[in-house]
Amino acid sequence: MADAAPRELMALLQQFTVETDRYVDTISVRDALHRTDLNALGIMMGAARAGATVTPGMLRQALNLSSPATTALIDRLDEAGHVRRSRSSVDRRQVHLEMTEKALATGSRLFTPLAREVEQSLAEFTPEELALLSRMIRKVTDATVHAREHAMDEAPG
Repeated sequence: MADAAPRELMALLQQFTVETDRYVDTISVRDALHRTDLNALGIMMGAARAGATVTPGMLRQALNLSSPATTALIDRLDEAGHVRRSRSSVDRRQVHLEMTEKALATGSRLFTPLAREVEQSLAEFTPEELALLSRMIRKVTDATVHAREHAMDEAPG
């Protein structure tokens, strides 16, 4: 049946998402970190890899938080020593957020075990298979972003 493979793949992707969420829930409880704090640090790590500057507004939008919730989040991260605030040298009104060495060390401690397990599971694939899987995940991620953006534009009900 031609439709079985895409359905199975969708089910596996859903299961992967659930298991990833469960991992993050486990480490957030174990290390007394809010899930939103971990999500914020993940967003900041991605921005750092892309060479982007993180601002409170960027975090607010990426995490779909209110301004007061974003301020509370940044205050928690700052008090925990995970984030440093600085003023833009171009526009002193703009605040830039930078991850600290403590945040990088915490992120490494929390996510290295998961990365190690995933890397071991990928070791059995050829470079060509990994390239295909990378392309597939990129396309699925783009489709998910598109669906989210479309859902934001739709009226409820």
